[in-house]
Amino acid sequence: MSTVEKKQISTIVIGGTGYVAGELIRLIAGHPNLQLSAVASSSQADERIAKVFPHLASVVGDQRYVSRDNLSAHLQGQVALFSAAPHGASAGLIAEFISQAEANSCDLSIVDASADFRFTSAAAWESVYAQDHGAPDLINQFTTGLPEHVKESTGKLVGHPGCFATSMLLGSVPLLALDLIEPNIAAFGITGSTGSGRSPIATTHHPYRHANLYAYKPLTHRHAAEVTEMCATAAGVTPKLNFVPHSGPFARGIHMTLQATLKQPATDEAVKEKLRNFYKDDPFVTILDQPPRIKDVVGTNYAHLGVAVNEDAVVVFCALDNLLKGAAGGAVQWMNRLTGCAESAGLEAVAPGWL
Repeated sequence: MSTVEKKQISTIVIGGTGYVAGELIRLIAGHPNLQLSAVASSSQADERIAKVFPHLASVVGDQRYVSRDNLSAHLQGQVALFSAAPHGASAGLIAEFISQAEANSCDLSIVDASADFRFTSAAAWESVYAQDHGAPDLINQFTTGLPEHVKESTGKLVGHPGCFATSMLLGSVPLLALDLIEPNIAAFGITGSTGSGRSPIATTHHPYRHANLYAYKPLTHRHAAEVTEMCATAAGVTPKLNFVPHSGPFARGIHMTLQATLKQPATDEAVKEKLRNFYKDDPFVTILDQPPRIKDVVGTNYAHLGVAVNEDAVVVFCALDNLLKGAAGGAVQWMNRLTGCAESAGLEAVAPGWL
């Protein structure tokens, strides 16, 4: 057994009651190097984690939520901290824990699954979220982007892209970076109801969502600004992105269709080969010979891409699990890198296929 495989890292999850937090806890429980030290929640402090997530009872036992005021005792030695706190609240909490870690001489790595550190400036974030940023001085200390696209990250702080953003970036960045397309992309995406979070709202109510399909926030969704900025960083090109998201009648998964114009005529085989070469060192991205299906990736950290070409038109399809590759799984993938673990550690489970 290697030194990396023996490493045990104390792990904290904050914002610990939502769907993403539940997936983080589940992944940590099966991880060879991460050990769950604490899960923080102000609303559920001292309550059993298994009461909120009954399906995790066998791995969390009687472990209870802690309040954020009691986290300082867990910030000792090497610590991995995941934030699944809400957008707008996460940044302030993270700033607080960074200060506590510095006071404790704690070796702290953070991956934020909220949107608070996905932009390169507070002004850009505030223009999208219409509120003051909770820790503007920290923004330039965070790396943001997909681990597949940011090979040389510095520091130990990461803002992971959102779920829709992940599906768009996986298809858009290679097309732009390889100068294959005109920088004008149309995106049609369908997401499962878990993408709306755990708190019930009218559009996630089962009778409304079941056997239904509808668009929402067409051309105004907040992930569009996030994607264009990350494309500029990862590919050196800022595209014009026309994104129309849709709500699908299933719980989890995203199916994204990206359409653009090729700069030079090409075959679908030629484009697929370029994408395969682009992602050749990335274990969680597979380029298929046919359009992908969400059933083949739901429950996993894998993303499947497909390609279609007709003269100068190119379409790239992407299917992934919004809660895993688009959130908790991608966050663990980042944390593996930040803490010196194998990037695929704890993330190689395959899809159940039938749900």
